[in-house]
Amino acid sequence: MGDVTDGDYTKDGNGDTVDALKWREKSSKQNTAEDTKVKRSSGSDAKPSDPYRYRMDYPCMGTCLVINNKNFDRSTGKKNRRGLDGSNEHTRSDQHTHSQYDHSQNASFVCVLLSHGDEGVVYGTDGFEKFEDLIRCLKGDNCKSLVGKPKLFFIQACRGSALDDGCSIETDSVVDQTSERIPVEADFLYAYSTAPGYYSWRNTSNGSWFIQSLCKNLDKFSGQLELMQIMTRVNHHVALDFESASTLPGFDYKKQIPCIVSLLTKDFYFHNKQ
Repeated sequence: MGDVTDGDYTKDGNGDTVDALKWREKSSKQNTAEDTKVKRSSGSDAKPSDPYRYRMDYPCMGTCLVINNKNFDRSTGKKNRRGLDGSNEHTRSDQHTHSQYDHSQNASFVCVLLSHGDEGVVYGTDGFEKFEDLIRCLKGDNCKSLVGKPKLFFIQACRGSALDDGCSIETDSVVDQTSERIPVEADFLYAYSTAPGYYSWRNTSNGSWFIQSLCKNLDKFSGQLELMQIMTRVNHHVALDFESASTLPGFDYKKQIPCIVSLLTKDFYFHNKQ
């Protein structure tokens, strides 16, 4: 049991796995790509007159696509990822397929991507793809039925090879206007497990630090807090409550901070639990 990174430096080990789907609400069924349709509830739906809150009163909350890459082709130079349980899915084809769906009855789109990575790229099972290329098909000029709706990405992957040594501090005890023009880049949120240039840590028994914290805080605060408030708590949890325990020279006692990039134009609330 120990901590490893989602980069080139990995360590074999056995242990429990983390369920990256834990935070989701009651789902109808799973298919091979682990898509789910989340049923509508009456909890935190935005009022039609509130121009600063995303509408959640659609027939379906939306699609959640989970891509959990575990085994990698030798040509990638990447070792298999331990501390997770999931099948391999090819990222490009999944994203492209979902861009062609009719999302008109959905309130949102969510993608959870767990894999190896580097700055600006994410690895599929047989090679890497630029993250920008993966999301382009879901932008406003390519996927009309998601225009004006929140598109949330949670990425568990390295973004470089730097390590964070940490440091010590002293602390003190309107109805949606369908005719309006909006930027094609609008209404996206990218929640990265780590800051640009850094490794992302994963425990071989409990799973990645970021996904553990994300599941815990979404489960605790969904329906109570706005998404960015929840993500700030995720940052707090990962930054303060985790520290690497590794037998690799130079990889012990390291820290990590997630990085949240928001292009959202309104507040986003998950439904209250039923």
